Amino acid sequence: MKKLKVVLIGAGNRGRTYTNYMKKSGKFEIVGVAEPIEDRRELVRELHNIPEENCYDTWETLLARPKFADVAIISTSDALHYAPAMKAIELGYDLLLEKPAAPTPEECADMANAAKAKGVKVLVCHVLRYTVFWGKMKKMIEEGCIGDVMSVHHVECVGNIHQSHSYVRGNWGNTAESSNMLLAKSCHDIDLIQWLIGSKCTHAQSFGSLSYFRRENAPEGAPEYCHEGCPHEADCYYAAQKIYGINARGWYRGHAIQKPNPTEEMLNEMMRTTQYGKCVFKCNNDVVDHQVVNMEFENGAVASFNMSGFNKGGRQIRIMGTDGELYGSHGDGVFYYYNFKTKETKEIKPSEEAVGESIASGHGGGDGGIVEALYKYIAEGIVDSTLSEIGISVQNHLIVFAAEEARLNKTVVDVREYTAKYLK
Repeated sequence: MKKLKVVLIGAGNRGRTYTNYMKKSGKFEIVGVAEPIEDRRELVRELHNIPEENCYDTWETLLARPKFADVAIISTSDALHYAPAMKAIELGYDLLLEKPAAPTPEECADMANAAKAKGVKVLVCHVLRYTVFWGKMKKMIEEGCIGDVMSVHHVECVGNIHQSHSYVRGNWGNTAESSNMLLAKSCHDIDLIQWLIGSKCTHAQSFGSLSYFRRENAPEGAPEYCHEGCPHEADCYYAAQKIYGINARGWYRGHAIQKPNPTEEMLNEMMRTTQYGKCVFKCNNDVVDHQVVNMEFENGAVASFNMSGFNKGGRQIRIMGTDGELYGSHGDGVFYYYNFKTKETKEIKPSEEAVGESIASGHGGGDGGIVEALYKYIAEGIVDSTLSEIGISVQNHLIVFAAEEARLNKTVVDVREYTAKYLK
């Protein structure tokens, strides 16, 4: 078995997750890392026994060297994917590229066109494709269990706390600093819908806005920062101490503080001085907190996608075909198949183990699944309908950009014309 050598560019949560799965698989060797935060860089260096001379605080210094690995993982912040990805492609690295590929259609298209011209393989991290839950649904559709797909209704419940953490206070709350909400959170879902339908999108329409997490909705007397004696703390779902305090959930704390093992003193300092401690109604966020997208496809199928931050969290779907329907919840790990001919409903449990869809659960097996698919794609040349290679991924990114244009302009966008402007 050939081991693939890997360099990691961006050692945050996503980058460390992929390299941890790579270490577990035994099919990869992590030989270099670029990460500006020393604690993260050291954590990766020690875990993978990376030589000191292969550890860098910037991607520029790592990629200034001649190519010394097979694969580069690009898992920097969303707005910073483009430059290291383009340089790595130029050097001939195959890539595992975190989603979204880039925050603009021009940059996404540049990556796809450059990879095609250079002949390198780029896999974009649409990890939901690689879960047993969605994989089983796709297989049943391909086998004709529900006939021709006619309609899809897909819902992404972001979760009210996750919305407040990531898309109000956090790294993805401001379009200029990251990207629009549909791209940052739901390019997963638009890709998933297109993959399940198996046809190209022709038209997109969208509506949505930032309605709730706004300064004018702050309760009377609420200070700028939660720690400044907010009179509403006891009843506020979003009080910083409840989400980030020492007794709160660990994932949110760790992400906010950007330290592997934050102390109470670090947490208190973070809540006093960063946006994670601000009143949730008084941040610099401008991305939508709810949005719908309507799509039409070449094969005549239609789809509606509803994303909202006002819920518990989780994804639900209903796929309606000429011979039956599939419907269920990814978070529960269960879906149902109704057969028009027999008039029977069957419960489908793709896996007893891969339940849950959050980052904490490894996206229901998708994080490990994409690492395995990456190896097969690069080392063994295996290509199947699941593979989220950059050509199809960027086409689906462009559906997202077209939908956002439709939302902003209150119109319907011809996705074929929109795509033709960017892809060669």
